[in-house]
Amino acid sequence: MGVTKSEKFTNLQNDIAQLAKVLGHPARVAILQHLFKINTCICGDLVDEIGLAQPTISQHLKELKNVGLIQGNIEGTSVCYCINKDQWSSMKAVISEFLNLDVSSGCC
Repeated sequence: MGVTKSEKFTNLQNDIAQLAKVLGHPARVAILQHLFKINTCICGDLVDEIGLAQPTISQHLKELKNVGLIQGNIEGTSVCYCINKDQWSSMKAVISEFLNLDVSSGCC
């Protein structure tokens, strides 16, 4: 598989691709849906809720945090996660603009 040459693409194209990648795993989608459902920070019930091992959940949380869709606060020995509302709104705007592109005329 070739190396991605992200410098050849615009920041917007790279942002859309990164967001699509992080949303491309059903466990991450399930984590986000659960965080929206409970509408509060969560500190550990994700293993029971999602049904995956703790290291797997931690890896998915790390990916979501890396793109800023979630944020975490340290409480004692736990890290509590919640949706980063500003980043979520920004992602929605970027993805919506992209998905609202229309074909002006058919070529095929």
